[in-house]
Amino acid sequence: MAEKQMRGTANAAFRFVVSVGGERLAAFTECTLPTIEWEIEQVKEGGLNIFVHQLPGQRKPSTLQLKNGVGQGALLDWYIKSMDGPPPRKTVTISLLNAEKEPVITWRLNDAFPTKWQGTQLKADARTVAVQTLELACGEVTVSYE
Repeated sequence: MAEKQMRGTANAAFRFVVSVGGERLAAFTECTLPTIEWEIEQVKEGGLNIFVHQLPGQRKPSTLQLKNGVGQGALLDWYIKSMDGPPPRKTVTISLLNAEKEPVITWRLNDAFPTKWQGTQLKADARTVAVQTLELACGEVTVSYE
């Protein structure tokens, strides 16, 4: 029974939607979600030698990585404008969709901004699509289940 429930709640990783500033700006072949990790402050207590107290500190910075075909669009314009000075921060949402294309879980990244753009490798003998990699720094990350 538990195996059947897990299969019923598992969702394919290829059905996802990315929105930037409330708009769907591009189709992505890959989306690497941020890793949420906390700093740990270790406190040693005198006379207590069997363990060390571990206290949560601040959240470590995280990034979002997106890959898509090279082309023109508002997302690439955002990156190009960021080369001239501090880029405007935007809210980015990533929604994992079920088979009916309804959101199952949504990650919301507040105050995101471009930090890295990597172009594709161009080869005359290749038969692949030109793919660019876009990286965003994330502010607060929240997760909600639909």
